[in-house]
Amino acid sequence: MNQQVFIVDDDCAVRDSISLWLSCHDYQTACFEDAVQFSQQFNVDMRGCIIADIRMPGMDGFELQAHLHNIGCQLPLIFITGHGTVPMAVEAMRKGALDYLRKPVDEQQLLHKVAEAFALDQAHAMETQKFASLTRRERQVAELVVEGLANKVIAADLNISERTVEVHRSNVMRKLEAKTVAGLVKAYLLSSHAEHGN
Repeated sequence: MNQQVFIVDDDCAVRDSISLWLSCHDYQTACFEDAVQFSQQFNVDMRGCIIADIRMPGMDGFELQAHLHNIGCQLPLIFITGHGTVPMAVEAMRKGALDYLRKPVDEQQLLHKVAEAFALDQAHAMETQKFASLTRRERQVAELVVEGLANKVIAADLNISERTVEVHRSNVMRKLEAKTVAGLVKAYLLSSHAEHGN
């Protein structure tokens, strides 16, 4: 699915101006007048990023952020606000927002952040694909390797030969593009978290 910028703001003028500006720079956009409307139409196959106002009637930006996290949304989130404070910005970033921009939004800064968000979304998608390429047995072996178990112990736990464990372990390292055990642990955790939205 093509990447899109999902703009969530109750101010029609803001939605339209951001959408027009991004469209002029070859970004596809979709606009939503409130967080509830967007959350109802969200699905996990959406690709791209979200630009959302913080202060909106009904569900505000922080509530939208929490809701999306709970349903496994991996889309990078850029907050915009006309009434922001430093504590609000800190809170937004602490909870995983990519950035926090003040209105009126600097157009060049917004372009830069959207490009960064798309790159991050692409990286998440690639990690998810890597994890999805593992067979059920390879995932089992990888999980036990991550837990620090030796091949002999893994073989006993899964009731397979140590040689079979070595083959599965080699396949996991190749598929996750890991060159060392430490790299395998890091790649496995990143890939599994990306797939499950953690």
